Amino acid sequence: MWRSVASNALTLFIVILVAMAGLVAWGRNAFVQPGPLAEAICLEVERGASLSAVSRNLEERGAITDARIFRIGAEYSDRADDLKFGSYMVPANASMAQVLEAITASGRSTCGRDLNFRIGVTKADVVLSELDLASNSYTEVSRFDAGVDPLPPEYLEVSDDPSLVLRITVAEGVTSWQVVDALKKADFLQGALETVPPEGSLAPGGYEVERGTERGAIIAEMTERQAAVLAEAWANRAEGLPYDTPEEALIMASIIEKETAIAEERGRVASVFVNRMNQGMRLQTDPTVIYGITKGEGVLGRGLRQSELRRETPYNTYVIDGLPPTPIANPGAEAIRAAVNPDTTDYLFFVADGTGGHAFAETLDEHNENVARWRQIEAEQGAAQEGGVQGE
Repeated sequence: MWRSVASNALTLFIVILVAMAGLVAWGRNAFVQPGPLAEAICLEVERGASLSAVSRNLEERGAITDARIFRIGAEYSDRADDLKFGSYMVPANASMAQVLEAITASGRSTCGRDLNFRIGVTKADVVLSELDLASNSYTEVSRFDAGVDPLPPEYLEVSDDPSLVLRITVAEGVTSWQVVDALKKADFLQGALETVPPEGSLAPGGYEVERGTERGAIIAEMTERQAAVLAEAWANRAEGLPYDTPEEALIMASIIEKETAIAEERGRVASVFVNRMNQGMRLQTDPTVIYGITKGEGVLGRGLRQSELRRETPYNTYVIDGLPPTPIANPGAEAIRAAVNPDTTDYLFFVADGTGGHAFAETLDEHNENVARWRQIEAEQGAAQEGGVQGE
């Protein structure tokens, strides 16, 4: 009798194990298989929202088939506590695993409206965009110059929306004064900026912020990021550079940044300046002269005068030997890397070539020929512009 009871119990135990294994397999399959959504949706994850509330919302909106399986999958993946506040696009037919990845991974909103506060060399502007779910691309809703244009109604309508994604984008080559001046015009930030950070110490790039973020905190993040980029680049620098400290490399990087906007040219431009320094030649670069005049507070807005090219200032590299005393802008990471790992060339000169790039030369005679071609292009462009006006 006891043998029969034990046999039945063992059979029941095996059946339960098989059933549990089947249930686990079914749940795992449900978690990774394509979901029921026919069209993409935007999912709002509110600050402090629980996984339970989010999973119920997803089930109610038809994005997942079972909120319980979604929660179990999140627990099993150790992501139950990783919910990120924001607005996220859930694509059509997204699996539960893909949905979980979207709302727990980066924390960067991927849906709804996006406000990009762009700090450029000549101005700071604001671009408000909205995601078109059908094409999965952002379309521009409004654009205006910060601190100049009145706030458009499209912006006022969404400015207090907690789901609005706020980004600050800093262009390569802006000065620290320009960054501070622009941040003061951002009405979604708070806190005073009493001083201008050292030139070159702020990292260009994108920064996602929240309404009410302290301006000082953004400056601190920019500073920390730039210091990390410079430290890594300096640790991997080439041998034989004509500068001895990372601070001097940063000065060189800022000059490279202001001389060319073409990524492929940065290494060649760097090689010209390194070659000139190694041969005891002056750098003779206009952007340093301009910085000596403007001190980084805006743009010059005109050509340099001969008297300015002859005037002795700490930044006039036509007059001084070596590098100027500080950077002349905030260089991006690629310009910094170019400064410490320049191309290997014999170039000593370069001049604009009329295409947005530069013509490089090893000898003065070759350089003079390039300059003559550029002067001809300038004359033709001027004639074309003049002719266009007369035609009107």
